[in-house]
Amino acid sequence: MPPALSDYTETWDLQRRLHAQVAAGELGPQLLFVQHAPVYTAGHRTTPEQRPTDGTPVVDVDRGGLITYHGPGQLVGYPIVPLPDKVGPLAYVRRLEEAIIRTLAGYGIDGGRVEGRTGVWLRQEGFRPERKIAAIGVRVSRRTTLHGFALNVSAASAGPFADIIPCGISDAGVTSIEAEVPVGVPTLEAVMDDITPHVAELLSWTPFVQSGWGR
Repeated sequence: MPPALSDYTETWDLQRRLHAQVAAGELGPQLLFVQHAPVYTAGHRTTPEQRPTDGTPVVDVDRGGLITYHGPGQLVGYPIVPLPDKVGPLAYVRRLEEAIIRTLAGYGIDGGRVEGRTGVWLRQEGFRPERKIAAIGVRVSRRTTLHGFALNVSAASAGPFADIIPCGISDAGVTSIEAEVPVGVPTLEAVMDDITPHVAELLSWTPFVQSGWGR
């Protein structure tokens, strides 16, 4: 079954409890998958003009990045893992991006990176601008990760981004797997199953070569 709708603050509390156990060595690495009830979350660099224009409440969180939306049809992954001594937050983010890029490639979607912008993107095509299909916002505390990635699966998961400036980027679009492959769209459960081995491999900390354009 696909993840049930999860309240953001309840999931955040669970993350912090698990983080404390993983950081203390009482629990092994964890990977949570959820589908959130509709919510906007804002990283610590979010500015007032980037917030929703319709008065929708925003949860301020302790991750990097700016404002984003979570809601039905979006697969959110929270890896809670200890980082090796020589792996910093940026290298960790690159591995999350790589897991998403490899997953998208299995659906025939050519995902990649844009210099200076975190997350996974699709190229500009004709009148369609560069489009963000997955957002990433993380925090590292006690050498252990919190927060994670959000991959838009259904077309509906990208709709509410019109009410904000997602991740502070006003000159690009937001898309979803469904918008890019309207025939044979994978279910949320299928995407969860497909991305898990990529995350597991890349967070085993073995060397890898980045794939996708803009690498």
